[in-house]
Amino acid sequence: MATLYLRQLLSGRDFAKGDATAEGMQNFVYLVGDRDTNECMVVDPAWDIAGIVLAAERDDMKITGALVTHYHPDHVGGSMFGFDIEGLAELVGRCPCKAHVHTREAEGVRAITGLGKGDLVEHSSGDKVRVGGIEIELLHTPGHTPGSQCFRVAGLTHGEEEALLAGDTLFLQGCGRVDLPGGNAEEMYRTLSQRLAELPGETVLLPGHAYGGERASLSHVRRTNPTLQLTTLQSFLRRMGG
Repeated sequence: MATLYLRQLLSGRDFAKGDATAEGMQNFVYLVGDRDTNECMVVDPAWDIAGIVLAAERDDMKITGALVTHYHPDHVGGSMFGFDIEGLAELVGRCPCKAHVHTREAEGVRAITGLGKGDLVEHSSGDKVRVGGIEIELLHTPGHTPGSQCFRVAGLTHGEEEALLAGDTLFLQGCGRVDLPGGNAEEMYRTLSQRLAELPGETVLLPGHAYGGERASLSHVRRTNPTLQLTTLQSFLRRMGG
């Protein structure tokens, strides 16, 4: 049986040290893989590719692929706020590998990063990818962007059955913005109230930013996240400015 490797890295603390913008953005990058084969994938590589690769190497892990939650530059690299951010393009150049994206996000990822079609593997919701013996399920969770996706990983320890790497879909406090290009408040409401509603409460939420904390069970988040207390579309739209 494969042994899960899962590491959470915070920008400005664990990588991109000394980068005030990266520290302020509070991005999480994740390394997920198989300790038995020493292979891992990196979720949303951005800001400091050398630092992310070094973190994997210090754990004797080799990066063999990338998983993309959505196309925004603070998650995949590109231009933002008038400056350039390292990301997928630099990762692929350093560790030749494929980036796994939802099919509705592929065009945005290519436009932002400059990667070609051959650099991406396009997926639909429910697809599974493997790294070593570890299986990762891809869940389409639109709202923040049309092709936003979360990654469901089983095999945690300490009584935790699985984790959800949620990108900017859901934070411990709040959810992703819906007022950026491609955002859709009604889709976000459906994602939160329907698509993610059936996941077990013991699932550990691992968000894309440290907004309100680093990790918590979904049952805790459902009790304490104000966004998830909005039980009608109308109340959700009022809160989100829709």
